[in-house]
Amino acid sequence: MILIDFYDQKMIEEEKIKFAVITAFYNGQLIVVRHKERTSWEIPGGHKEEFETSEETAKRELFEETGAKIFELNWVCTYSVNRKGKKSYGQLYYAKIKELGELPESEIEEIKLVDVLPGNLTYPLIQPSLFKKAKKYIESVTGRT
Repeated sequence: MILIDFYDQKMIEEEKIKFAVITAFYNGQLIVVRHKERTSWEIPGGHKEEFETSEETAKRELFEETGAKIFELNWVCTYSVNRKGKKSYGQLYYAKIKELGELPESEIEEIKLVDVLPGNLTYPLIQPSLFKKAKKYIESVTGRT
């Protein structure tokens, strides 16, 4: 069983944060990505590298996985995923992409613009909850549903 919890900013120390996930929109549509070794879709994101902040991770992963060149990045929340009693922490971001470039050489095979999350997600027990949380945040700052 997987449990997901959400936290306000600064409740969890930066050193404990291991991931950044970015709900990225371009021209009003959500961007999902497909890894070269999978047939399923994911919200862009990945692991922090040594000496990297969560925000730096989000910016790097957004570019590497989508080709985003110009974007606004906003922190949504910190989250934890609890698998069998072991918690891992991540930061959830919202990005409004203004300009996409070519997809850089990376582990990502393709990106897709969608209106709703696809059914065949790589992390189906985690990413719908993160997307729902991000969507609430976006509605609160844009006034749109």
